[in-house]
Amino acid sequence: MLRTIDLRGSRPSESELLALVPRAATDVAAALEPARALIDDVRARGEAALLEQAERFDRANPGAVRVAASELAEARDALRPDVRRAIESTVARVRAASAAQVPASERTVLATGAVVEQRWQPVGRVGLYVPGGKAVYPSSVVMNVVPAQVAGVRSIALASPPQAAYGGRIHPTIAGVAALLGIDEVYAMGGAGAIGAFAYGVPDIGLEPVQRVTGPGNVFVAAAKRLVQGVTGIDAEAGPTDIVVIADDAADADFVASDLVSQAEHDELAAAVLVTDSIDLAERVLERVTIRSTETRHSARVRAALEGPQSAVVLVDDLDVATDFANAFGAEHLEIQVRDPEAALARIENAGAIFVGPYSPVSLGDYAAGSNHVLPTGGMARHAAGLSAATFLRPQQVVRYDEAALHEVAPIIATLSAEEDLPAHGEAVIARFGD
Repeated sequence: MLRTIDLRGSRPSESELLALVPRAATDVAAALEPARALIDDVRARGEAALLEQAERFDRANPGAVRVAASELAEARDALRPDVRRAIESTVARVRAASAAQVPASERTVLATGAVVEQRWQPVGRVGLYVPGGKAVYPSSVVMNVVPAQVAGVRSIALASPPQAAYGGRIHPTIAGVAALLGIDEVYAMGGAGAIGAFAYGVPDIGLEPVQRVTGPGNVFVAAAKRLVQGVTGIDAEAGPTDIVVIADDAADADFVASDLVSQAEHDELAAAVLVTDSIDLAERVLERVTIRSTETRHSARVRAALEGPQSAVVLVDDLDVATDFANAFGAEHLEIQVRDPEAALARIENAGAIFVGPYSPVSLGDYAAGSNHVLPTGGMARHAAGLSAATFLRPQQVVRYDEAALHEVAPIIATLSAEEDLPAHGEAVIARFGD
């Protein structure tokens, strides 16, 4: 089922590993023009365009894009008690972990009267996207909303696609969790049109433009995010989910297999990769993957993901090569199930989130760990971070110099501005002293 990439007997360079890592066959660039047309339509025709896109792509008619306050309250009150308790517990954990992501303000005194303050200012307004499609994601409401609230964002709008199964309403669990978190600006809109609506605003429904858009979605959502950068900020161009498990002969084969299957459950393009120096473990994992993929509810989806070119068992000579491979892959989710996990962890540079030990599965991070599950995919963890309170913050430096402190550095400014042939810069300082 899972193909094998055999790297034994070699120590590939970083560039060679980058060429070897399996990837899903997705092309955001191919979706740019269709996404642009949808965004332009929303900019031109507002709510009418969004309603037509709902009929076209979601086979649903919400009637109105803005979700009524009464619908949100009704959905909140209708949450099953066990679901509500689970959400409230998750919120508490994510809120606590997100609070640790807010940097403290710092004040640097460079000389008497010369102070630079570092502060972290939240963006004023954000648009949070919660996908529909193959599953319902109330956990993604939590993962988007809570860090924004912790960061101090004062205006939060949320969008999720309308559902034909619910008469054009957004999924009631999504609506209920949004209301539980105090979000009262919710829109039944999805895909590229929703991202465009957030970026440019929709005056006829009172939707004001946002300063940042976050949340996962399909290739058209990713394409739309690329198109609106420069108009608004984004978190990342999220693609199909991926998991890399580094394991040695001490790992439990069934634990590894269950974790690979759990991520393959998301999407036919999901990537599930085992990297191991143990051929015996690899064989046992393959046996358990075959059994588990047959028995699980979404068997066809799981098997398609595991049989795709993006999934593999990678055989290596040792765990040093395994960690090198993981760094080249830049996994959204990286599990370390080895005899000495701390040694392996010390070698990891690139990963969205890291799950250490047999009792820290990715599913824990998806829901109840307290960490955030909105993470960079498709190798973007090599240069990007997951969603956090910091996503909604901007570092700003506040400069406070008095007359004596400015006088002290005036010659430096004059010298450097003259060297750069920008004499007016120096003159702006000298003018304050007349000498």
